[in-house]
Amino acid sequence: MKTYKLLFLLLIFIQISCNSQHKKINGISFVASGDSINTSHTKSVIKAQSNYVALMPFGFIRKLSSPKIIHNTNKQWFGETKAGLIQYATEFQKNNIKIMVKPQIWVWGGQYTGLIEMKTEQEWTILENSYTSFIITYAKTAQKLKAEIFCIGTELEKFVLKRPLYWQELIAKIREVYKGKLTYAANWDEFKRVPLWKSLDYIGIDAYFPLSDKKTPEIKDLEKGWMPHKKEILRIQNQYQKKVLFTEYGYRSVDYNAKEPWNYDRTLGEVNLQAQVNGLKVIHKQFWKEDWFAGGFLWKWFYKHEKVGGEKNNMFTPQNKPAEEIIKELHQQNH
Repeated sequence: MKTYKLLFLLLIFIQISCNSQHKKINGISFVASGDSINTSHTKSVIKAQSNYVALMPFGFIRKLSSPKIIHNTNKQWFGETKAGLIQYATEFQKNNIKIMVKPQIWVWGGQYTGLIEMKTEQEWTILENSYTSFIITYAKTAQKLKAEIFCIGTELEKFVLKRPLYWQELIAKIREVYKGKLTYAANWDEFKRVPLWKSLDYIGIDAYFPLSDKKTPEIKDLEKGWMPHKKEILRIQNQYQKKVLFTEYGYRSVDYNAKEPWNYDRTLGEVNLQAQVNGLKVIHKQFWKEDWFAGGFLWKWFYKHEKVGGEKNNMFTPQNKPAEEIIKELHQQNH
């Protein structure tokens, strides 16, 4: 009788272990603010059935050819600094929400970070030393917080392709101070050229793939649009045998939102709440059921829930829109 009991308990333990290993990342990209956060700011994330948040400390450069990164200063918003990261993460961890630390660069004027490129070897060296200081600061902080995932960079295509040896050395330095999982957030049109995947734990993609030219793409339109992109994602996944993680994904609640999903020009387009709902439904349907897919982080979520989004807002957040309820349902389905 004791043998049967032990066997039964062992089977339950194995099942629980397997389930926890295969649990999808239902993440939300939680935007840094000028203030600390508390329970009133985290409850909307919990209500959305999220089990992860991406927290994003920022570094700033003046222009695409500037080699110096300004970071962790008292001139930044609190949430963008080391102290802010610690405070935010601790608040979420009280509710058993796991953390991806995702340091990002902002080029003044909003220029695309994938075009950051230096003109001389001396400038490249300054940039590399500056980026190392920036990223190691947050890798050490991520280790202190026991964050589950650390993202080593976001959409830095020219920097990565032009300086591959630097990035391999940087990964080694990060692994000396941080013991969790590593990824890199490649832009949707960059991920197939990234030379780093063999050294990382996840193939990270900011999944703003163009899917349809229609004003309000229907489910069938979006599923058709995903076919060539999913094939390419699977090719890279097979090549490196690493799980794919959507380090960012999302759709604006605006007309033609699947034509250029990365476009954040708030002056463009009429509000279209259904287009946002359809986009979120299809991306979950296409990927969350796949064994090789780890999950993703929805772009994006603001801390003052009651004051953002809403049915007149045409931007990415699903907050206070029909998409918020859809995300909750999708997260419940994909636990």
